[in-house]
Amino acid sequence: MSFFKNRTVVGVICIVLSLLICFAVTPLFNSGISRKTEIVRVVKDIRAGEEIMPDKVKTVEVGGYNLPENVVKNLSAVTGKYACADLAVGDYIVSSKIADAPAAENAYLYSLNGEKQAISVSVKSFADGLSGKLMSGDIVSVIAPDYKKQGATVIPPELRYVEVIAVTADSGYDANTGKQDGKDQDDDEKELPGTVTLLVTPEQSKILAMLEADGTIHLSLVYRGGRENADKFLKAQDDALTKLYPPEAEKFSEEKTESEAPADTDASAAPEKEAE
Repeated sequence: MSFFKNRTVVGVICIVLSLLICFAVTPLFNSGISRKTEIVRVVKDIRAGEEIMPDKVKTVEVGGYNLPENVVKNLSAVTGKYACADLAVGDYIVSSKIADAPAAENAYLYSLNGEKQAISVSVKSFADGLSGKLMSGDIVSVIAPDYKKQGATVIPPELRYVEVIAVTADSGYDANTGKQDGKDQDDDEKELPGTVTLLVTPEQSKILAMLEADGTIHLSLVYRGGRENADKFLKAQDDALTKLYPPEAEKFSEEKTESEAPADTDASAAPEKEAE
């Protein structure tokens, strides 16, 4: 009889549990699955380091079940930020994949404003690039051996003071950031530079491209220090470039003045001839 009673109790407990699951747990579970929420989803591919523009993302409504806690739900939280990893169409964005500023190894590229350009030149030997000691912000002079095939080694006036914005190893990582794959490098493991990236005008970039194709480029350090003093060197270089390559308006004005000069001379001479 006690065994029967135990079975009855077990059965009642099972019935109660099943009713509880059917009418309490299951509806709550279904409600959680069907609950909708808005998240930010990628609609155009975004590459690592690229700024996230409004046309590349949009908000969509999805089921809220099992979403990561750090998924981004507002467009304002991602637009204008920078991707820390490649994002493909259809990906939702989590806060760990975006940053307020581009990664250190390419941050300098996002500071270009259209007036100047970034160009890289090869460091063909250890000595050419100051034995790997160059850093971002250094002011260097570009020395050209056998300049324009004339047999002379010169510093072109266009390249007397040039700013270094990056020093890159052959692996593609910036050697002057001290980091590779997000890990600090020991001094013994530091990679040697393969290229140096310079901030230049279009006129300077043409000369550097010619030097890169024709021969070896040597870089000599002129100044390393505060931004204020560095700007003085760059200002002197800009003034020299203005004299070497005057703006079109000034050139036109000078040409016009020269073309009018003979006419003025003739006009002043005519009255004297008539007076005689």
